[in-house]
Amino acid sequence: MSLGQHLVELRKRLMIAAIALVVGMVVAFIITDPIIHWVTGPIRQISEDRGDNFAALNFSAVTSPFDMRMRIAFSIGIFLSAPVWLWQIWAFIMPGLTRKEIRYTIAFVAAAVPLFFAGCYIGVLVVPHVIELMWGFTPEGGVNFYDAQQYYDFVFKLMIVIGISFVLPVFLVALNVAGVMSGKAILKGWRVAILIATVFAALATPAADVVSMLMLAGILTVLFFAAAGLSMLFDRRKAKRNMAFLPPEAGV
Repeated sequence: MSLGQHLVELRKRLMIAAIALVVGMVVAFIITDPIIHWVTGPIRQISEDRGDNFAALNFSAVTSPFDMRMRIAFSIGIFLSAPVWLWQIWAFIMPGLTRKEIRYTIAFVAAAVPLFFAGCYIGVLVVPHVIELMWGFTPEGGVNFYDAQQYYDFVFKLMIVIGISFVLPVFLVALNVAGVMSGKAILKGWRVAILIATVFAALATPAADVVSMLMLAGILTVLFFAAAGLSMLFDRRKAKRNMAFLPPEAGV
């Protein structure tokens, strides 16, 4: 294909992905009420514990309620339309890949996507505890009026960060497959990995909820060792394959 044909193909793929995103946003906009109800759950809990005047979601501008719904619709729309736009990206780049690269790409996506959503689910469980913990630092007599835009951004970004943290072991395996890092090199960093996982879990969970912290740190640690073990297995297969191609006199 010529450069012009590639650009036409790219425009076609982008249009299909954009249409899918718009459809996903429309569907998500319809279901924003239950999402907002869940997001504001910690605020309602605080109000029940301390009274209606101690915590509330604040809309500081006339268009803030609509803006919050649009933000939610866009975020959820991306997830709902993910199968379509992921396929469009794949369909565009696949003709330029070798069979080996196609296998690696499929394996990477098949591992990364479920891990990302698993991380987001853990984030769903952790977010209410984090908000309640942060509220606990409010001094006596103080009140919390959470700006709707900042409040939603905090919840969404925390979920995304935890989701991405679950995908990082897959990137370690990808670096190993690319020949950047060996499995032994990855495993040597296990102390640093455990420290980072523990610190991250401590920051992402309330100090009083030790069970949640240990659960999150344990999951991240297990994923790291799984990535290291898989990388070492790949290295062993590479070594056997290289030995098979050596001439007989090379082993003398």
